[in-house]
Amino acid sequence: METKNKLIVFQGKNIRRIWHNDEWWFSMVDIVSALTESPSPRQYWGVLKGREKQLLTFCLQLKLLSADGKFYATDCANTEGVFRIIQSIPSKKAEPLKLWLAKVGYERVQEIENPELAQKRMKEIYKQKGYSDNWIEKRIRGIAIRDELTDEWDNRGAKTNKEYAILTAEISKATFDLTPAEYKEFKDLKRGNLRDHMDDMELVLTMLGEATTTRFTRERDSQKFVELKKDAKEGGDIAGDTRKNIEKKLGKSVISNDNYLDKPEKEKRKLLKGN
Repeated sequence: METKNKLIVFQGKNIRRIWHNDEWWFSMVDIVSALTESPSPRQYWGVLKGREKQLLTFCLQLKLLSADGKFYATDCANTEGVFRIIQSIPSKKAEPLKLWLAKVGYERVQEIENPELAQKRMKEIYKQKGYSDNWIEKRIRGIAIRDELTDEWDNRGAKTNKEYAILTAEISKATFDLTPAEYKEFKDLKRGNLRDHMDDMELVLTMLGEATTTRFTRERDSQKFVELKKDAKEGGDIAGDTRKNIEKKLGKSVISNDNYLDKPEKEKRKLLKGN
């Protein structure tokens, strides 16, 4: 679920986090990497927790996205736990990290009280990455539609990452004739979020497939995984039919193998307008 798993940056280091039990939990391997700049942060953490076994009392194993695109059980600690563990890691970055963690926690409290702040921050991040206002509005709307759908799945029995992946693949396959994995390969993406490399039309079709799936699920009061899978397929079919009609009128595919790894979306949009 997109908004519940986040990647944030501390002094140029990526730190994975997950929203669990109403608070953020952070990857300890990533924290160690940010603090020590060790070439083997996983080994460093392994030695540390082996030497000071009480550190594990501050940790939970939660599934986080890895570099290979899969989810693995990972040692994570909440803000209070990270503060305690930091005391066992000699680093000149300890105090800056503590301040950063406090700020991250405070921002989340603000976002709960005023959800518009979360959207504002997200828009700023995308702007800094070189996305246009038009693209950002669609992306933000797509995230909201995705959240609405995954909430329905969660309330109706889909719990595991595997089930979410299967349902998402059903929608994508019916919409684009590509699963998300195939789509990433088509766009030559070894990393990053697929939707961050979709153009306007791809985002709109993705929203249509997911919004229609949500509607089917609610209207039918679907409860079991097999029923949710049927909704996903048929929701994707609606978006897929729309895509085919557009392509018939245009005389070409609207599925792009382009990505925004080398040149930002905003620059590519300007080039398209120039043509």
